[in-house]
Amino acid sequence: MENDIKHNEDKAAERSTLASRCDLHTHTQASDGMQPPAENVRLAWEKGLGAVAITDHDTVAGITEALQAGKEYGITVVPGVEISTRAGGKDIHILGYYVDPGDERFLSRLAGLRETRDRRNEQIVGKLRELGIEITLEKVVAGTRRELRPDESVGRPHIADELVRLGVVQNMREAFDKYLAEGALAFVSPPRISPEEACAWIGEAGGKAVLAHPGLYGDDELVHSILQKGTFTGIEVYHSDHGRQEEDRYLTMAQDYSLAVTGGSDFHGERQGVVFHGELGSVNVPVDVLDQLGRS
Repeated sequence: MENDIKHNEDKAAERSTLASRCDLHTHTQASDGMQPPAENVRLAWEKGLGAVAITDHDTVAGITEALQAGKEYGITVVPGVEISTRAGGKDIHILGYYVDPGDERFLSRLAGLRETRDRRNEQIVGKLRELGIEITLEKVVAGTRRELRPDESVGRPHIADELVRLGVVQNMREAFDKYLAEGALAFVSPPRISPEEACAWIGEAGGKAVLAHPGLYGDDELVHSILQKGTFTGIEVYHSDHGRQEEDRYLTMAQDYSLAVTGGSDFHGERQGVVFHGELGSVNVPVDVLDQLGRS
């Protein structure tokens, strides 16, 4: 009995602590996540977080559902997006927070980015077929087991899923390492907008721009250049794929550029028994940072 009481007290204390924290990087079925937006919100509530951001790739299609779920669960939902850009020969991702999901110009611009993503997917599948792999985009989409809306998008994790189903690779990690990651056999990166353009788009849609997971680019000189050229409000210091050294470096960088310090799990859900990047809430930052990101 005493152990049960102690356990419940510990859980209550943990929940109370997390109520002042937020996960500012999660994906849903609107892009390459595995769960409906409302489920991300429910998970955040279940873990005791005070807020969660929905940041799907090149779309805001999941925000309306997430905001409604936020009202039901009594948790703050931050409307966001993760925009795909290109700089220094690398794919660079820019997070936008508190963007207006009804801004028609922004929606049109995102639609253009998804068209680029669609062309990239076709090129990836073409390369895989040249390698003798019997894969089609139709099978990739069918693997989602649902009908995709026009404002939703297919990403590399969907293609990786199909490679596992075909038995070409054993797991998601092997799919990326061998075929889909930068420099791999079927990697394709078409021309995209620049990070500074993405910052401008986000600003014009009423949001604030944050440089996503700088540690994944493997080039801090490039990171400095991007921060100097774009209108950034923050930098994602804490991320599931950042180690302590990366956190220390980017915390210093945030201080040098007077940027907000953000962080998130980059949660995509579970694929092939493995949670992609990190569990929702496993990386979190104080909710106070939302004031710097445009919370009104």
